[in-house]
Formats: sequence, C-alpha cells, structure tokens
Amino acid sequence: MRRLLLASLLLSMAAAPATARDRSADRSADRSADRSAPAGTNDRSGPPTPREAADADRSRARLLVQQREAQARARQAGAEEQRLAAARVEAAARLRTVETQLDTRATEVEALAAQRDEAATRLAERAAAVAPLLPLMQRLALFPSETLLAVPAEPEQTLRGLVVLRGLARRLEQEAAGLRSDQAALTARQAAVSQALTGLRTIRAEQAEQSINLDQQIAIARAQRLQADDAGADASRAAAAEAARADSLRAALASLEAARARAEAQAREDAARAERRRQDTQAIAARQREATMARPSSPAPEPRGQLTQPVAGSVMRAYGDSTDAGPSNGISYRPAPSARVVAPCGGRVRFAGPFRSYGALVILDCGGGYAFVLAGLGRLDVAAGGSVLAGEPMGTMPDWNAAAAGPRPALYLELRRDGQAVNPAPFLSGRG
Repeated sequence: MRRLLLASLLLSMAAAPATARDRSADRSADRSADRSAPAGTNDRSGPPTPREAADADRSRARLLVQQREAQARARQAGAEEQRLAAARVEAAARLRTVETQLDTRATEVEALAAQRDEAATRLAERAAAVAPLLPLMQRLALFPSETLLAVPAEPEQTLRGLVVLRGLARRLEQEAAGLRSDQAALTARQAAVSQALTGLRTIRAEQAEQSINLDQQIAIARAQRLQADDAGADASRAAAAEAARADSLRAALASLEAARARAEAQAREDAARAERRRQDTQAIAARQREATMARPSSPAPEPRGQLTQPVAGSVMRAYGDSTDAGPSNGISYRPAPSARVVAPCGGRVRFAGPFRSYGALVILDCGGGYAFVLAGLGRLDVAAGGSVLAGEPMGTMPDWNAAAAGPRPALYLELRRDGQAVNPAPFLSGRG
C-alpha cells in the first residue's frame, strides 16, 4: 500500500510542470491566434482547416474592400464639406460688404441720437431756468405800463425801475430766443434721426435677404454634423463640458488642452491595439477620433496682418487699454447689428457655449499653440470638435434696437499663445 501511495505521489509531481507548460503554451497560442486570425475564427484549438483558412481570407478581403470604400466615401464627404465651407466663406464675405455699410449707418444713427439727446437736455435746462420768470414775462407782455406803475415810488426810483425792467425784458427776450433755437435744433435732430433710421432699415432688409442663403447653408452643415457625430465629437463635448466649470478663462483653456491631450493619446493607443488585432473598423474609428482631438496641422499664425477680422465694426477698446479690471487682454469691437462673426483663422473649435460673464463664447484652436477666444455672440453656429475655415461664419451678434437709447452689443476678442494673452492686432488684417 505504501509503495502505491509513493508511486502516485511521484506521478502527480511529474505531471504538474507539464500541465503548467501546457497552459503557458495555450495562452501563447491564443495570443498568436488573436494577432493572426480575424474575429470569430479563433474559437477552436489547432491549425485551421483549408476551408476555414479560405473563409478567413475571404472575410479579410471583404473587410479590406469595405475599408477602401469607407475611405473613399470619407474622402468624398471631406471634399464636399470643404466645398460647402468655402461657399459659406464666400457668402459671409459678400454679407460683410452690406454689414460694413450697416455699421456706418448705425454709427451715424448713434451720433445723431446723441446730438438729439443733448439738444433735449439743453432745452430742458433752459426751460427750468426760465420757468420762475414766466409770470413776470406774461404780465410785462400784456400790461407793461400798469406793471411799472403798480408800485408807488419816487420819480427817481420809478425811472430806475424802468431801466431795470428794460434790461430784464431784453434778458427775457434772449431766453425766449434761446428756447426757440433749442427747440428748432431738437426738431432738426429728430428729423435727422428718423431719416437715418429709414436708411438703416433699408440696409438691414438687404442684410436679412442675404442672410437667408447663408443660414440655409449653415443648417445643412449642422445636419451633416449631426449625422457624422462620432466618438471624437463626444470627446470634444466632454472636454468642453469640463472646461465650462472652470473658474477662469485661463483655467478653461488649460482644462481643454489637458483633456485634448488625454483623448488624443487614448485614441492613438486604441488604434494601435486594433491594428495589432487586425480589427480594421475599430482602427479606422480610433484614427478618426485621434485626428479630431489632435491640434490643427496648419502653420502657426504670424503677426503679419493676414488673419481675418472677426466682425464688421469698429474697435471701441484696444489691447492694453485701461478697464475696471486692469489693462485689457483683448480687443472689443462695436459691430453692426446682428453681424456675422467669422473665424479669424482656420482651425478646430474646442469650446462653443456660455461661459461665466462672457456670455456665448467660442475658443478656436489655430494650431502652433495659438487659440482665439471670442465672446459676446448672440447665436452660435458651431459646436465643439468641428473644423472651420478662415472667414467661415461661427455665429451672429445680438440684435440692436436703433430707436432705443442703449449701446450696441460688443464683441470681445482675445488671442492666446500657450495660454498667455498676446496682442491680436498685429495678426489681423485692416478694418473689419
């Protein structure tokens, strides 16, 4: 019995290493099969049969054909997207001609309205000064002699009173003439404002007519964007949502860059893994996601005045001008009412949405570490993750009621290099 137990023990000890070696060999074979066989063909051990090998070759050939077809469709869709984007740039450029005229007329209306308000203020001040003298003016106009003789006095005092009254009468006549002049000036200013508003409405009608075609193109682009929504767009939206919670614009930019770098690295890793396993569809999707999150490949902007002005309008505050919070980090524009805001550079939209006190804000990555920040828009026509050409519309400014006394809405523009604000003026072309 003792000999049987000893023999059994020796056999089990000899079999254990062999079993471990077999498991190791099986895992190695599984990894080799994962690398060499298409999905679904490595569910049995041993070499494939000739029929299985032929089926795998046919499956791989079908995948390659589908991959080439998908790439051809992607190239065709990309070319069509570029063509439509270029058409939007041209339409926005034509519209800018009208909006420049609109800005000129709006500025004229503002100046005339200010003159009208000033004339109304002068008239009110003069009327308030003359008001206590009105009863005396009325009595002197109706009863000059009786007013003089109403108070008994010595002849010398009466004569002196007559002289005083004559001087007072002249003063009252001057005040009355001033009132009439101020009233006439106010009437003229009101007429000028009304005439300017008529011209403004004419140009705005032309602006609205030209905007119809552009808005239709933007709607088509938005629909195509929704159809092509992918994991890259999801990653961009997630990064933008995280940046929206930042305490400052600088922190938001840092958050966006960190999230972009993480997503790009993850997509690159996913693509490499899928390519090792010959999972072509997953590899293509991962490479597309990597391209979406990568920085634009366009060269970095240079301060040569070549970039597009973002809006039709005039500069109301330059870079470095004093503000309540210190020197300005950007440029503030006074745009035409409802003017189109276009991309100063070609690049990728990293953020598009409301951000703290900035209102509707867009962060546009131009490449080379440069990013434009545009704030104060009334409507956004881009989304995080999308690409734009230089001059392509990204949104519109809020409307402005010219008949009201309020100022026009302002557009704020910053240029950041590696997170630090730099003066945008040398990079931009002439007047917007």
